[in-house]
Amino acid sequence: MCITCGCESHRSSMGENQNHEHEHHHEQHTHHEPQVIHHHYYHNGDVHHHYHITAQEPIAKTFIPADVQNHHDKHNDNQQRLVEIEQHVLAKNDHIAEHNRQHFAERHIVALNLVSSPGSGKTTLLTQTLGYLSTKCPCAVIEGDQQTSNDAERIAQTGVPVIQVNTGKGCHLDADMVHKAAHQLTLPDNGFLFIENVGNLVCPASFDLGEKLKVVVMSVTEGDDKPLKYPHMFAAAGLMIINKVDLINYVNFDIQQCIINARKINPNLAIISLSCVSGEGLSDWFEWLEAQQCV
Repeated sequence: MCITCGCESHRSSMGENQNHEHEHHHEQHTHHEPQVIHHHYYHNGDVHHHYHITAQEPIAKTFIPADVQNHHDKHNDNQQRLVEIEQHVLAKNDHIAEHNRQHFAERHIVALNLVSSPGSGKTTLLTQTLGYLSTKCPCAVIEGDQQTSNDAERIAQTGVPVIQVNTGKGCHLDADMVHKAAHQLTLPDNGFLFIENVGNLVCPASFDLGEKLKVVVMSVTEGDDKPLKYPHMFAAAGLMIINKVDLINYVNFDIQQCIINARKINPNLAIISLSCVSGEGLSDWFEWLEAQQCV
């Protein structure tokens, strides 16, 4: 459950709405016109309406009793209130994120927000990266997880400063968490700050942390249609890493199709395929990182 952005409330509201749409039986008058099925989608505090029009078929004309109408009115008021709360949360977050961004820019720190599903291999990729990059320039890490400090302990073994942020029931890092963590770290000038977000491809897409770019990591074990299933994250990212390509012969994954799917969502998305096991593509990733200091 995300207690910050309220997505659990949205899911509950959507479920209740669907039940009420199909449970009530009202007086019917047969009339032939297109059937319209109405769904609500939530993103960034807005309610987007999406309609599916089916073939011509009978549709019920309904009479809604006053008590049912009152229930729906109250339900809509609650949804509007949720939208207002989320807009407020995101506005406050964006204000702090801009402060973070200015702070990083003043110290010439390249801050990257690493996002992925759980198990994509981003912690392994990060430790490999630090082993190479920390010999060339200073680095630091903010590690986000709901519980445990396991990943932070792995990163600490590279000798790079790291701070663990546990979000508890929260499903993402926000700008204030990063702000507080950054001030507890000894952030290096002219270096890199890697922010490893909580494993989640939904809410982190909406929360700006003040980073320079989002780097979305996915593995070949996840399916080549992942960008189409989570379009907001891939639209928000500057780079997609296709990880674990050493397993390509053992899974049903088409790298070219994945790239096509990702470019449908974000035509400007940079893409690197790599493996931390075989080393394939790691040099491309390292070159991309070094280029970020020159931009």
